Amino acid sequence: MKILITGGSGLVGSSLTKVLLGMNYDVAILTRNPSSDLDVKQYFWDPSKLLIDEDALIGVDCIVHLAGANIFDRRWTKKQKKEIYSSRVESAEFLYQKIKELDTPLKSFVSSSAVGWYGTITSDQIYTEQDYNADDYLGQLCAQWEAKADQFVNLGCKVSKVRTGIVLSSEGGALPKMMWPIACSLGAALGSGKQFVPWIHIDDLCAIYANLINEHIPSGVYNGVAPETITNNDFTCIIAEVLNKPLWLPNIPAWVLKTIFGKMSSILLNGSRISSTKLIQSGFQFKYSSIRSVINNLI
Repeated sequence: MKILITGGSGLVGSSLTKVLLGMNYDVAILTRNPSSDLDVKQYFWDPSKLLIDEDALIGVDCIVHLAGANIFDRRWTKKQKKEIYSSRVESAEFLYQKIKELDTPLKSFVSSSAVGWYGTITSDQIYTEQDYNADDYLGQLCAQWEAKADQFVNLGCKVSKVRTGIVLSSEGGALPKMMWPIACSLGAALGSGKQFVPWIHIDDLCAIYANLINEHIPSGVYNGVAPETITNNDFTCIIAEVLNKPLWLPNIPAWVLKTIFGKMSSILLNGSRISSTKLIQSGFQFKYSSIRSVINNLI
């Protein structure tokens, strides 16, 4: 099976590439910046300019669409919002049109999505895959993102979407940024600290994608989050315990985060419980189901 990954040089994409190569799949990635440092076949593309090496699409069986600008990268200016949108939504549309144009007999399209589908709110509700998307910025973004994935059904292929929580890895992403101030004895919970943090270990996330690709779990939409729900306050405390560091500062006030990050602070100050029941009922088994096991593994 030939698998083509967009965003293959990113945190999740690079890890997934290693997993799939280890399973003896024929793997290639689409990238704007081919590099000799990557031990995988690479093809150039720049969806913002509607450019792609069409050889990448010859004989491809499955596309894993992970491309997307980091929503935590900088404040959500109009320019940044456009980049966040185009790197996810317009890139998927470009792939769809190219696959259609070349009449590539694609078997499956697996797309990343995000728990932002459910909105940046804190509530007692436990959200499942059947819940509608929120009407806020991230909810609408995820709805448009997933709609572009869904249209691949028109090409006769199976479609899956993974609504991903915060990906925890020692190689990058959120965890090192969260650990650094705590390691310096300057850690503190954010805002009220009562907001939930939907999370997943990168190994489990890669395993979800691998299981969707080889059809060990049925195609469809899944919440890519671990079973354990935890608040920001508890998350911070567990990191401090594992690092054996004190937490002596008060919670960082919401107004400080809003001043620094603007509207992006809504992600830091809000979070709800997201269910992983559908994934578990499909037969998937988490390797890391508690946050303490993750922190111990990654530190």
